[in-house]
Amino acid sequence: MTLLAARLDEEWAAPPSTFGAGGAEPYAAALRNNDNVLYLRRARPGSASEASPIDAGRWSADADDTDQRLLDGVTGPVLDIGCGPGRMVRAAMGRGLPALGIDVSATAVRMAADAGLTVLQGSVFDPMPREGAWAAALLVDGNIGIGGDASALLTRCAELLAPGGALLVELSHDAARDESYLGMIEDSAGGRSAVFPWAEIGIHALRDRAGAAGLVVAQDWRLDGRWFARLLRA
Repeated sequence: MTLLAARLDEEWAAPPSTFGAGGAEPYAAALRNNDNVLYLRRARPGSASEASPIDAGRWSADADDTDQRLLDGVTGPVLDIGCGPGRMVRAAMGRGLPALGIDVSATAVRMAADAGLTVLQGSVFDPMPREGAWAAALLVDGNIGIGGDASALLTRCAELLAPGGALLVELSHDAARDESYLGMIEDSAGGRSAVFPWAEIGIHALRDRAGAAGLVVAQDWRLDGRWFARLLRA
């Protein structure tokens, strides 16, 4: 067994962490140092796995036109789940909308707060302000993967929405993707996080899960190489 495989065996058996936490904390370091590239790797005991590049620099940049489109038509308070340094919170506030970001990363929350954004450190599964009264909740940048259980996350988001509210989700570009796994974040120098539960789903899996979560997929669209969906409370 290789050293990497042995270390993965140990981490696989340990209690799961959260996105990019533990280990060398590459996610927090990338935010602090404005590094642009991280890698998401599936952690499989006994073998190395393919790493998918992540454009980390986009998290700290301003919202682009594709991001901004998510907010078109939103007239009430916005909750950005997994907000990172807060680009979508900033975009919503720039439109005059009340907005709150939530993230488990202390570094991301500190950066957002230092920029004058309204953010909380914690999990979306914790008690939240405005329970049942958010006009829009956002799951962008792959955050449908939070917790590794997309069904549980969708159910929680439905609880947070106002009766006429919308959940705006960024999906896998693969319509048939439906995968839950333990992953880890790596940087270009080989530093890596502890393993954490994550998920990736496409539009087919989203439609399959929506009804049981109390939601209905009202619209989906592809733009600039990204795939999004708008869900309403059923």
